[in-house]
Amino acid sequence: MEENTLVQGRYRLLRRIGRGGAGEVWRAEDEALGRLVAVKCLMPEGHHDGELVRARFRREARLAAGLQHPGITVVHDFGDWSGVLFLVMELLDGEDLGRLLDAARSRRLRPSEAIGIGRQIAAALAYTHERGVVHRDLKPGNLIRTADGTVKICDFGIARLGSDQGSTARLGGNTFAVGTPYYMSPEQIEGTGVDERSDLYSFGCVLYELLLGHPPFHKGDPLVVLLDHRDAEPPPPRVERPEIPVPLERLVLDLLAKDPGERPADAREVLRRLDEAAEATPPPRGVLPPWARGIGPVPVSLVRVIPEPPALAALTRRWH
Repeated sequence: MEENTLVQGRYRLLRRIGRGGAGEVWRAEDEALGRLVAVKCLMPEGHHDGELVRARFRREARLAAGLQHPGITVVHDFGDWSGVLFLVMELLDGEDLGRLLDAARSRRLRPSEAIGIGRQIAAALAYTHERGVVHRDLKPGNLIRTADGTVKICDFGIARLGSDQGSTARLGGNTFAVGTPYYMSPEQIEGTGVDERSDLYSFGCVLYELLLGHPPFHKGDPLVVLLDHRDAEPPPPRVERPEIPVPLERLVLDLLAKDPGERPADAREVLRRLDEAAEATPPPRGVLPPWARGIGPVPVSLVRVIPEPPALAALTRRWH
């Protein structure tokens, strides 16, 4: 695809903003409505199952277009234009969680911030899972935090289309895509069937990375990582970072259970346990405790970071 291409006689491609596998994402103008959008283009001609990819794209694009939730990127349109499958989505002003981590100190987030982001992801997963939609490729690159702090999941049901056209490997007699091995569930690797609990495993990998700066298994080539997902126990987060609250570590490890039946029952349970972890998580430095505000206990998600006044800091030091 090239700049200034007019897709379907309506979407003018302005600038490529992402590329990977068989797909590209473009900043574009919807000339019919006069608004900026993101256009994702997939070209399945080189894929040996091109017609199957097209059929799946149409089916899953319809599913994605039917999702309406603050934590999910809005799909405006989709189609097949001159052999190019395209998906038109809202253009987000923000950055994916991978870039957010890259900008953070030691590539880690505070536990309270990780919980806040995790709650938004879990709420969006609960909505989609209750409607029978599984993402299947949850990773930091598909999670965008916008300028106002909202976290949105991108590419529901569509993300794997591009990776299916990339390299594959064989493990245990099954062939599978290895586009993002750092976040794949054991059942994805084994090819034994994927449901919403696979998304919860991938979410556990993301939460682990938000807290420690790297996924649970990240050493070695992709095949080694895949074998670790299938066979190895993840190092407990508190071994590397003792300040992580125990309830939060327990949740992460439960999400990373090899057996899907041993993971939390659903995303609603994950959301509830994140709330419990928030209660056990100290607020960031500089946040005034509830008693100092005279308003009683407040939810962690509503606490604002307020610099500690010098006088209060001095008084605190005197009393301690």
